[in-house]
Amino acid sequence: MKLDNLLIELLTEELPPKSQKQLGIAFAKSVKEFLIKHHLANETSEDSIFSTPRRIGVYLKDVKDEAENQNTSIKLMPASVGFDASGKPTEALLKKLHAIGLDEKSVNLIAKKNENNSEVLYVDKDIEGAKLKDIIAECISSSLIRLPIKKMMSYQLLDGWTTVNFVRPAHGLIILHGANIIKTNILGIESNRRTLGHRFESQKEMIEIQHADQYKEQMKTEGNVIVSFEERKALIKNELDSRAASLSSQLTPINDEDLLEEVTALVEYPNVLVGEFESKFLEVPQECLILTMKANQKYFPLIDKNKKLANQFLIVSNITPKNSTLIIQGNEKVIRPRLSDAEFFYTQDKKKPLKDYLSQLQHIVYHNKLGTQSERAERVKIIASLIVKNLNQPKLLENVMLASDLSKADLSSNMVGEFPELQGIMGRYYALNEKISEEVAFAIEDHYKPRFSGDTLPRSTVGDIVAIADKIETLIGLFSIGEKPTGDKDPFALRRQVIGIIRILTEKNIDLNLNTTISDSIQATKLTESKDLNSFIFDRISNFFKDQGYAALDIEAVLAIDSGLIGEIPKRLIAIKEFSQLPESKDLASANKRVGNILKKANLKSTLKVNQALLKDIAEVSLYKTLDLVDAEARKEYLTKNYSGSLKLLCKLKNPIDQFFNDVMVNAEDESLKMNRLALLEKLYSAMNLVADLSKLSS
Repeated sequence: MKLDNLLIELLTEELPPKSQKQLGIAFAKSVKEFLIKHHLANETSEDSIFSTPRRIGVYLKDVKDEAENQNTSIKLMPASVGFDASGKPTEALLKKLHAIGLDEKSVNLIAKKNENNSEVLYVDKDIEGAKLKDIIAECISSSLIRLPIKKMMSYQLLDGWTTVNFVRPAHGLIILHGANIIKTNILGIESNRRTLGHRFESQKEMIEIQHADQYKEQMKTEGNVIVSFEERKALIKNELDSRAASLSSQLTPINDEDLLEEVTALVEYPNVLVGEFESKFLEVPQECLILTMKANQKYFPLIDKNKKLANQFLIVSNITPKNSTLIIQGNEKVIRPRLSDAEFFYTQDKKKPLKDYLSQLQHIVYHNKLGTQSERAERVKIIASLIVKNLNQPKLLENVMLASDLSKADLSSNMVGEFPELQGIMGRYYALNEKISEEVAFAIEDHYKPRFSGDTLPRSTVGDIVAIADKIETLIGLFSIGEKPTGDKDPFALRRQVIGIIRILTEKNIDLNLNTTISDSIQATKLTESKDLNSFIFDRISNFFKDQGYAALDIEAVLAIDSGLIGEIPKRLIAIKEFSQLPESKDLASANKRVGNILKKANLKSTLKVNQALLKDIAEVSLYKTLDLVDAEARKEYLTKNYSGSLKLLCKLKNPIDQFFNDVMVNAEDESLKMNRLALLEKLYSAMNLVADLSKLSS
């Protein structure tokens, strides 16, 4: 057995930049898992992942060329099938033994094991250890098949007959175990030790890797390629920061992880340069300029300490000539017409007020089953008015109605037509341009928020209301036509819509009953009610608070009380957590569960009232008197939203409850006594479950 380091590199044509990193990670992971499975590597074997525009690869330390023999227990068949009534091996058993390379003599080695109340036959066998050279083709092929590739290419090999499927045509394959080539054929390519360097700046036409350990350094010095994605990314980040600082201590490159990763996937040896555009373009909203530079050209805009855009930008080039002037000039030439387009769109859009764009929304289809954007905006407006009513905020109605009315107007503007990502943002600019109040202008932009995880929330209550209305409209509309998420698929981001509502209601502490609002909205907009919507929202709420670190049982207890006041859930969860730490909590939760079961079995048709004259037993009198006081105090605390205080008061009930269940027979023979005791338990159950269903805390 020889232990050495393994290198695999697959040379291809340019890989899709947005998936290149993931392809490299997935390939390395699959190769390592395969070798571990065949006992040629282990979990502690260090690995390095390589991915550039033209290659994916992996370097794995301490790989054996041959694994030790493995003694394994092989399951054969049920004993009743393997042996006949006289205890002799059956034909089926002998055939099975032959199939796994054993003969009749191995019958004596068979062991019986009891599984699910029946005997099963097993036999131990030494399996010859896998050889690296024999399994490497399967290792690489299976790893390539498992890559997360959305769309395959089909291409023919040079023989003109053989068709190969891969994400991009492959041109080279290195497989080195130490200094030795492991020969095989993958995707029609014979493995060797040769590869290509940088497409334009390689020091050699063909690079021969002498040893697996030398690959990374040889590629850098001879090929002008940094093969590690993470190293290139770190180098680009440092160069961006350094270049910005060299221009001004006030400037920093825009922080955009997605852009940084995409640019890293486009270059094999980065060179950061500085470009510039005319300062007149800064009169255009900077969001437009930033988006143009990022989306179309992959440039890094520069921002000053006040978050204002500078008229300089950073270019990450894949070549490093002695004189970079022509590269810079070329990039400046390319960006100028795009900025001019943005300037033209902005100037044209400002020539008319936002309300004039509303008529064009009638020609923009939102969904073929839900009508146009104009119809959608009208539904948002209706729902927003209901929210104002439910919140009892009549003073906000005028601004909420105006913001709702104009919320989708910019969808028919030139700028949003060119850059859909600017919807809402341009609405804010156009609203401010015509002297509409900041509150309304910001609400137009903010009604899409939060757009993604960690995004900011609307800046005002008006924005909160329109944002919630927009999300409710999206949910009830799409659920009404059966467009609900399935499994991992959520094409309309409905999970994000629910999370957005939860965040606004909880983080802004808004006292809105979501259940009532949704029900009212369905009725007011005349959309079809979906039975699945409530459970969908319930699941999202539950998962949201689990992700926030709250205990599953606490969440279940709080959500069992269907108040619909989402903004109150965090306070209730904190209160339940504090209550659970009290010494009386466990017994109270168990008692609550017992009371609930008794009432459920009794199947009462209406709420009962306790008749004090029928309270005969000392224990039931004591429980009633204590409960009367505790219930009043607990409800008082509950109404002031002091949920912790309300729950703590329940501790006074522990001893009276214990005494009651020790001394009192609820199902008395006297029907009037029985019903009165059930009434007492009903009152107790109601008092105990104001904040949450305590029975859920009972294990």
